[in-house]
Amino acid sequence: MKCQSLKKEWIGLIIGFIGIMGGCFVVRLFNQYVLMLIPLIPRMITMIISYWIIAIAPLILFFVHNDKLEDCGFSKENLFFQILIGIGLGIGMSFILTLIPHLFGFSGFVDNGQRYKYVWQFIFEFTYCIAAVGAVEEFGFRGFIYARLKKITNGKEFVPIIVSSVLFGLFHVFGGNVFQIFMTALIGILFCFLRLKIKNCSTLSLIICHGVYDAMITLWASLLLA
Repeated sequence: MKCQSLKKEWIGLIIGFIGIMGGCFVVRLFNQYVLMLIPLIPRMITMIISYWIIAIAPLILFFVHNDKLEDCGFSKENLFFQILIGIGLGIGMSFILTLIPHLFGFSGFVDNGQRYKYVWQFIFEFTYCIAAVGAVEEFGFRGFIYARLKKITNGKEFVPIIVSSVLFGLFHVFGGNVFQIFMTALIGILFCFLRLKIKNCSTLSLIICHGVYDAMITLWASLLLA
């Protein structure tokens, strides 16, 4: 890669990650001081839309650099299987990483503190976790940042996997402890390998997997700990 192109990728990577972290901080402040002042239905819509503040910088750079969705791990082929794979992986991860710890007395490590009683609450939780959390975080880390790192390393996979996952762990510094940051980084590595090793597993699959896995944390806690 030419020096000028390499410099552009590095600048994009740094600005993109700073934008993600800044967006995360803004969203947390908004949720803490503004969100609960909004009536319920508009609040639910606002939660989904406002989370996309985190992706503003990567999205702008994505279009400025004339990137393609394929560069970020998306694919137009076998969409049905991509979706099924995402659902299956999300449920499988939930059983292994959430349900089993609950059953063996380690609920404190996998409990997000949320409890729901009504079906509409769970429907919203799945919608929010997929359309906001999963979509934004997977585009940001397994999409934009991974693609920048892959270009910087001339197509190698190891460095993008490790660095994007470490940055994914650091992304959770505002709301997690050291253990959660470490575990999130490991999950980031797992997501990368799932996309690499499983046929038809795309970034779309990871978005769905991520969202289903996150939503089921609340589902299991509500069923088992209520």
